[in-house]
Amino acid sequence: MLFDTHVHLNADQYEEDLEEVIDRARKDKVDNMVVVGFDRKTINRAMELVEKYDFLYAAVGWHPVDAIDMTDEDLAWIEDLASHEKVVAIGEMGLDYHWDKSPKDVQKEVFRKQIRLAKKVKLPIVIHNRDATADVVEILKEEDAKEVGGIMHCFTGSLEVAKECMEMNFYISFGGPVTFKNAKKPKEVVKEIPMDMLLIETDCPYLTPHPYRGKRNEPAYVRLVAEQVAELKNVTVEEIAEKTTANAKKLFGIN
Repeated sequence: MLFDTHVHLNADQYEEDLEEVIDRARKDKVDNMVVVGFDRKTINRAMELVEKYDFLYAAVGWHPVDAIDMTDEDLAWIEDLASHEKVVAIGEMGLDYHWDKSPKDVQKEVFRKQIRLAKKVKLPIVIHNRDATADVVEILKEEDAKEVGGIMHCFTGSLEVAKECMEMNFYISFGGPVTFKNAKKPKEVVKEIPMDMLLIETDCPYLTPHPYRGKRNEPAYVRLVAEQVAELKNVTVEEIAEKTTANAKKLFGIN
């Protein structure tokens, strides 16, 4: 049993062959997935998918790159969706200083609003962080995000940052980049992370693991992440699958 905690099956890249992609994942024992919506279009599509498939769950939030587009109506809509039985997290949210579509002050404001919303609806949060680690950690502390905790999605930071995040009840989730030959830092962090704070994901269709790097990613490839993590931690793939699935179900409140 594998649990892919971050998929974008709601992306246009799966328009032609979504059924086949889902079938391959199921055949490879990927028993649960969280479909992440991050704007109007992708949230609507995520909700359609979780209504259709019992093994899919949704996270709903607003991406920092598009923070400038988020309205109060959008935030109220996300709050309404939070009561849906298949919505298990708020996000992805956070800060992205790589792209400059949304000014940093706007990103920070939208990030804070979503943390407060998550605390109000009592759901964990999914954090997107690109080139903004210090500000992300500072805002999580200032907004007392520890109250709900969540996931540091596709973590590539240092062990020191991972420890700070774990102290705030955030699981550390690894995706395709941990399989890259030059990914020294994530590999070192994996070795040190306690098993009860560990999650795995694909972020498909992005960040495809080795040996498929450069091609479209899909949930079935989460097994490659599990294999790499198992090797680094010197345990079996079955142990990683079992523990990360249990961790995900605990975080998301899935029985």
